[in-house]
Amino acid sequence: MEKQHNSSLLNELNDMQREAVMYNDGPSLVIAGAGSGKTRVLTYKIAYLLEQGMKPWNILALTFTNKAAREMKDRVANLINYESARQLFMGTFHSVFARILRIEAEHIGFGRDFTIYDEADSRSLLKNIIKGMALDDKLYKPAAIYSRISMAKNNLVTAEAYAADRDAIQRDLKSNIGALWQIFQTYQARCRQANAMDFDDLLLNTFLLFRDNEEVKNKYARAFEYILVDEYQDTNFAQVSILNQISSHQGKICVVGDDYQSIYSFRGANIDNILSFREQHSQAKLFKLERNYRSTRKIVEAANSLMKHNRRQIPKDVYSENDDGERVVYKPCYSDKEEAAVVTSQIERIRQTEGGTYADFAILYRTNAQSRTFEEEFRRRDIPYRIYGGLSFYQRKEIKDAIAYFRLIINPHDEEAIRRVINYPARGIGAATIAKIASMAMENQTSFWDAIAHPEVIGLSGAIVAKLTAFRDMINEFIACKDEEDAFTLARKIIFGTGMEADIKQGREQEDIARQENLEALMAALQEFVETATEEGRTSQIYLENYLQEVALYSDLDKKDDNEPRVTLMTIHAAKGLEFPTVFVVGLEENLFPSIMATHSMNQLEEERRLLYVAITRAERHCFLTNAKNRYQYGKPQFCTPSRFLRDIAPEFIDGEVEVNSFADQVEWGGYGQSRSFGRWQNANPVGSQFKADPRPKITSPSESETPIDPLSPRTRARLAAERSSSFRRISSSDGGSSYQSAASSKNNIPRTDGLAVGKRIEHQRFGVGIVETLEGIGENARATIDFRNVGRKTLLLKFAKFRIL
Repeated sequence: MEKQHNSSLLNELNDMQREAVMYNDGPSLVIAGAGSGKTRVLTYKIAYLLEQGMKPWNILALTFTNKAAREMKDRVANLINYESARQLFMGTFHSVFARILRIEAEHIGFGRDFTIYDEADSRSLLKNIIKGMALDDKLYKPAAIYSRISMAKNNLVTAEAYAADRDAIQRDLKSNIGALWQIFQTYQARCRQANAMDFDDLLLNTFLLFRDNEEVKNKYARAFEYILVDEYQDTNFAQVSILNQISSHQGKICVVGDDYQSIYSFRGANIDNILSFREQHSQAKLFKLERNYRSTRKIVEAANSLMKHNRRQIPKDVYSENDDGERVVYKPCYSDKEEAAVVTSQIERIRQTEGGTYADFAILYRTNAQSRTFEEEFRRRDIPYRIYGGLSFYQRKEIKDAIAYFRLIINPHDEEAIRRVINYPARGIGAATIAKIASMAMENQTSFWDAIAHPEVIGLSGAIVAKLTAFRDMINEFIACKDEEDAFTLARKIIFGTGMEADIKQGREQEDIARQENLEALMAALQEFVETATEEGRTSQIYLENYLQEVALYSDLDKKDDNEPRVTLMTIHAAKGLEFPTVFVVGLEENLFPSIMATHSMNQLEEERRLLYVAITRAERHCFLTNAKNRYQYGKPQFCTPSRFLRDIAPEFIDGEVEVNSFADQVEWGGYGQSRSFGRWQNANPVGSQFKADPRPKITSPSESETPIDPLSPRTRARLAAERSSSFRRISSSDGGSSYQSAASSKNNIPRTDGLAVGKRIEHQRFGVGIVETLEGIGENARATIDFRNVGRKTLLLKFAKFRIL
């Protein structure tokens, strides 16, 4: 096969890249570490094969994104010529297999002009089927049913096979979706009648085509003299099964990937595909691309030390020949609010000292709901940002629904708010009814709300009148509370009373959990809003109307020039394949990262560790790791334990920032001990510890907790005093001094200011460390102005302030 090669083509490669490119005599596995030039190897390998005389149509190159395919084609065109690149059989798995299916459609009973349904098309069809079968769409949610069918197809299970699987049907019965097998069969029949395939059919039908038509399979097995696969660690069962079908003839297949970056099991990706490749192909040769061209040495070494703790891996020693650079920096914070302030300050510091633009920075988080605090801090400080691969927090549907309800309570004549929520959650008020209400309002020159107030004169049926009346009465009940209950208490009533909470917590799919997390993040924002206003003595500004005035600044998308450099905010899953000079990995806390859903399984826990590896290796020059000692969850501050992954990074590669006396009280503030100088702890949860908590976020129902009360009432004051007493009990500090119980004494709620003086350092539960600048007032009116290190100057009413003197 091999001939004299064009030395100029291969001279641009390092030794291991060159070996991987030149070996074409059998199967090969190329383990490409982060930033090691994976795309370069794939591109040069294709160019080398063409240079050796192979025809472009005899090369099959499979990728996971159209962008990756286009990039490789363009590079091949630059290395060889445009015409050869154009004739390559290259593309995503789905696009290449769709091309084959159109050619061979008659063998599987489809026309060549078949339609490809996207996910929205499939869900719409499933919705119609569920309705036609008179099934409860609260149990048979189209999104969840689509996900189940998709999973079956990606495991090469046909509708007929599923219907014959007793175990599968029993599982569905336990999940109250026992008719799933019938829906599956009807869905497939309807697709075939429409001469349509969904994305998963493109894989399933290709497998069935080759399985049931030996001649057709051999045709393609002979035609593809060489097969290349990108991101092999992300392949699922169906994809690997098809590859095995068509690579058996020639045996010349090269797969490229990195088991360290296998993070998509929730999409069906199976890390075993790459781990067992050499077992499946006994003659396979292994190449390791271990030189990282992206990051500094310290970042690469930190990431390596993390991954030494995974059991299931292909051993490798990724290295960098770039500058040593800085160690990974660990910055523990007092709260998620301070976390956002710390990150923002670091961005501004690096910009001032090193130059560059906002586009040089990325904030990576485990869940989309974490974007809120950073968005709010960036807007406050006028820093441009973008949410990569998703919507801004206040643009997400469930948030807009909740805000619409809040707007309606404050202003019942807000027509847009009414239209958005009048039938959400579904209460049988359809488009025809809404049109009649709008018509009546226009004819009588009155508001939409006024028309709803007299539904009996619109000419509607008694049943519809009853539904409109119930909606109106519900809203009026909330309106009656708007000046009596604080924003959080009333919002909680609204979320539960309207049925939003029940609707959102039904699902167990990834997107359902994301919606639940977002709603919980909104409730956290409301609780923080109330507590901040209370602590600052703005007790007349703790109501829903005040919150809406503040959130109005956040609820519209920026209208700035899209070409303006912006800080990037994204989930770590979305960041794979990208790189930035400076990366912040935030929220490194137990039950958040790693996710609580991963702590029950060693395999899932190892995937979470790989996820952190991916996050760290996105950084070129600077990498910061942050977490919060407490963040608002379930309507109150929750103490957080640092992520177990932090202790997996070797101490010589991580810098910490620990204040004297900070995090000393392990019982009170989340378990921060100081077993090492860079801020390690002694009592972190061991690997494999079990958690009994429900992985889904929960908003405590008003009926499940104490009766909602005015935070200014004596009862609330007593509760706040009790919380402070338990959370800020007297402790000894390391320098022999002492910390006070709380700002308020247990007697008569009179602020206790013993030892508090101008110049004193205090530690606040959410704002962090600060210096007292001024003290004024006496008794219940005593206030302190404090300059906090990260969140700036705050004036606090001492009877509500949660702090201790250092």
